[in-house]
Amino acid sequence: MNLNQVTIPVTNVEASIAFYEKLGLILIVRALPHYARFECPDGDATFSIHQSGSIDRSGDTWIYFEVDDPEEKIRGLMAKDIPVDALPEDKPWLWKEAHLKDPDGNRIIIYRAGNNRKYPPWRIG
Repeated sequence: MNLNQVTIPVTNVEASIAFYEKLGLILIVRALPHYARFECPDGDATFSIHQSGSIDRSGDTWIYFEVDDPEEKIRGLMAKDIPVDALPEDKPWLWKEAHLKDPDGNRIIIYRAGNNRKYPPWRIG
């Protein structure tokens, strides 16, 4: 089994398309006004958004995008006027993370974990 894509609800598909393109995703399906799908520039995963009438903005959705250099990526996003909630910092779980939100309040984590993404020292088995 392999994860193909994740779809999240958004209130404004066009605004979300603009945000995720600024983030660096590649738009591959534009089915306005209800749906859009993106490819990640690295790997095989895709990511999609689906229009929803209302969204619980409690921040329960967390989306992680791994990059080689979180500091460089965040500098680039800030240059595109994307607000950043937390600059990249080393975490106790051996990842370097930065935090921001999409237009609907979904949490976006830009990070670098390397081998620790799947093989941290505390991995079971």
